[in-house]
Amino acid sequence: MSQIIRIGLDTSKTVFQLHGVDTQEKTVLRRQLRRAQVEPFFAGLAPTLIGLEACGASHHWARRLRALGHEVRLLPPHYVKPYVRRGKSDSLDAEAICEAMSRPSMSFVPIKSEEQQAGAMLLTVREGLIKQRTMLINSIRGQAAEFGVTAAKGACRVKEVLARAEAELPALAFRLLSLLGAQLEALETTLKALGAELMAWHRDNALSRRLAGIPGVGPIGAMALVLRVPDPKAFASARGFAAWAGLTPRLNGTAGKNRAGRISKEGDEMLRRVLVLGATAMIRRAKQGKGSAWLLGLVARKAPKLAAVALANKTARIAFAMMVSGEAYRGSAPAAA
Repeated sequence: MSQIIRIGLDTSKTVFQLHGVDTQEKTVLRRQLRRAQVEPFFAGLAPTLIGLEACGASHHWARRLRALGHEVRLLPPHYVKPYVRRGKSDSLDAEAICEAMSRPSMSFVPIKSEEQQAGAMLLTVREGLIKQRTMLINSIRGQAAEFGVTAAKGACRVKEVLARAEAELPALAFRLLSLLGAQLEALETTLKALGAELMAWHRDNALSRRLAGIPGVGPIGAMALVLRVPDPKAFASARGFAAWAGLTPRLNGTAGKNRAGRISKEGDEMLRRVLVLGATAMIRRAKQGKGSAWLLGLVARKAPKLAAVALANKTARIAFAMMVSGEAYRGSAPAAA
């Protein structure tokens, strides 16, 4: 076999497709492996460059292949798609990965360590449990409302619904609602424990503490920035980072005319949502006259949602500058009364 200089690896749960080229860019490897065959195959292969699409398990395989002496690069899936030829198969996907990673201008995803993945999992699990809590609350309210038992908005009002249900609902209906209430109580206890663990992680991380000093970020946003962006220096500029977070307008230009559309909503959805929610809270304060002159002027000119996205964009750029430089947040002066 000729010397392999680059291999595109298309991963899945059980089947892995390989596509390798030599120094003449000729295909010299096209092979399919089962999951248990991947590590033994690459252990017997001379060190080479391997590319994978960035996905849930790609960081795990990148670490394993690095340990075997290979150089590994993770590619964003939407950057690989243009290189897929007609049709869709594992072989064509592996070939597209191999071709895309050869481009000099290609951007790559930093490989996360096990500790970084575990920290990110803390945020993901907490978010999933919050969704389950919301589903339980809505179910309790909906089932009780069918019997005419309602209460004001707010998660804290669920206990009121259950208390009224005991007196006004049939025994069977109340017993079923009590089952949902017990699940909700258990979820609340779990979320409190996760919240305490999250705060302990935040306090032990110097960068997370610095980022939490940015108005509208807080511990959750700071953790999301630290864990979702393992290598901020991979971005060329603060605008590039904001664009990756999906907070910049999508451009549509032709014949020298550029039109800015809505925000792209690309990149990490959770990080973007946290930044926008923090900006929304800051705008709520700005409506009360609390905030910098820039923010008060923005709120006066723009609709609340537009202002929230603009502020989230600015927050992302500030966070990028702090992550790269290592400096603390220097707040702007509040507006004069």
